[in-house]
Amino acid sequence: MAREVKIALVDDHALFRNGLRGLIDGRNGCRVVAEAGDGDEFLECEEALSADIVFMDFAMPTMSGDKATILALERNPDLKVICLSMFGDENYYTRMVESGAKGFLMKDSSMEEVFAAIEAVMNGEEYFCQAVMQTISNALRRHEDIDALSERETDVLIGICRGLSTQEIAEELFISKRTVDAHRANILEKTGSKNTASLVVYAIKHHLVEI
Repeated sequence: MAREVKIALVDDHALFRNGLRGLIDGRNGCRVVAEAGDGDEFLECEEALSADIVFMDFAMPTMSGDKATILALERNPDLKVICLSMFGDENYYTRMVESGAKGFLMKDSSMEEVFAAIEAVMNGEEYFCQAVMQTISNALRRHEDIDALSERETDVLIGICRGLSTQEIAEELFISKRTVDAHRANILEKTGSKNTASLVVYAIKHHLVEI
């Protein structure tokens, strides 16, 4: 990354914050500028609110991560929030996406995924770790009330979210790679998405995920 990225950590477990800080601070152009043990403490910390990225725990005492995210973005709309969670519950990332979070990581995600998430959100994109992408692909279902996507396009979308290659999707659906590419192009155009992560956000916001 071309410039220093200021990061704030919000989690009620000090040991986890200290560990994450040790792994992030000073690496790949990142600097941890603030920490908070809960949402209230975070919202009272101007340095945290003015950071580039906030790693936000979802389940915290006094205030949940989604509520803290909503209040923080009201004060600094440019803040980029990446949710951290121990659980892959669809309800968690749905609430975080709806609150304005740009990414979702499990607390056992690799550091490669952590830095990939940082780079993605700094480039204006969304990021979901592979574990979450798999959970979402398992939860996707056909939704007859959604007119934007055809049944076949929904099948392709599920394959994309599962991380399958074009060849693998083609083999599963018994269609050609060229047809998969055409469906993918149509999906991106219909949903206004730029990449796979954006498609996940679309699926969540249009209730293609069972809660």
